[in-house]
Amino acid sequence: MNPTSGEPEERIMQCMEIRGGNQAVEEAVAMPGLDLWVSSQPHQGAMEGGDVHYISLCGGGLTTRLVVADISGHGESVAEFSTSLRTLMRKHINTKSQIRFVESLNQEFADLAQWRRFATAIVATYLASERSLTVCNAGHPRPLWYRATDREWVFMQTGEMAPGNLPFGIDEHSSYHQFALTLAPGDLVLIYTDALTEASDSSGRLFGEDGLIALARGLEPGNPRTFGRAMLAGVAAHRGGEPFDDDTTLVVLHHNAEGSRRLSVGEKLDVYAKVLRLKSY
Repeated sequence: MNPTSGEPEERIMQCMEIRGGNQAVEEAVAMPGLDLWVSSQPHQGAMEGGDVHYISLCGGGLTTRLVVADISGHGESVAEFSTSLRTLMRKHINTKSQIRFVESLNQEFADLAQWRRFATAIVATYLASERSLTVCNAGHPRPLWYRATDREWVFMQTGEMAPGNLPFGIDEHSSYHQFALTLAPGDLVLIYTDALTEASDSSGRLFGEDGLIALARGLEPGNPRTFGRAMLAGVAAHRGGEPFDDDTTLVVLHHNAEGSRRLSVGEKLDVYAKVLRLKSY
């Protein structure tokens, strides 16, 4: 706990660490190049919901991977997919390329759901050594990107209009395209589930992409925790204070442009132990 603000301290991600799931959570974490804040709140205050997110950091501290998925329905299949997703994150934690990972996700979900459900998702990989973010959009709402150099908010064009890139579980043979961009210091990336854009007011008017980008433009970009909370408060105001009627997840990435650091002997031993399965992660 921060003694001055009363807020929980930002957690420093460790090499070979995986965080996330489908439980209610609000936390701030940091890894080389990125500060991240996530709020994921299941519908009606449930402990678990249909939104799933995971964050991982590779053994060398260079590659951060993030997955945000919105699964149709709730219940047992969501828990199964959450477990399988963590397993796949662990399997691919040291892989820079994410295409094979995305294809595995689609196949895994198709096998689990047996065509009865689907999941939209954003899969993103950040390489601290190149300051690059590679994004694959599987039928999910478009991320918002604040380009600090231009002081401009734009929706990220991630190739989702190309053939393929279907939600997971629709077609086990679907192809997936990805989009790479270089982040500048101070850039923000917002990844969210459709509870934000589909939030309606008392007359049934949806907040939509227009409402989301207008809200972002009216806020001062900066600390991801402060900014993320202000975004959620703005969408809640559109609903007149009524609770969201779906699982709600918002992730704010802030690019601090810091490079990787040299691992200590203890950290290297910890990584080796995890690679050799002598220690869980």
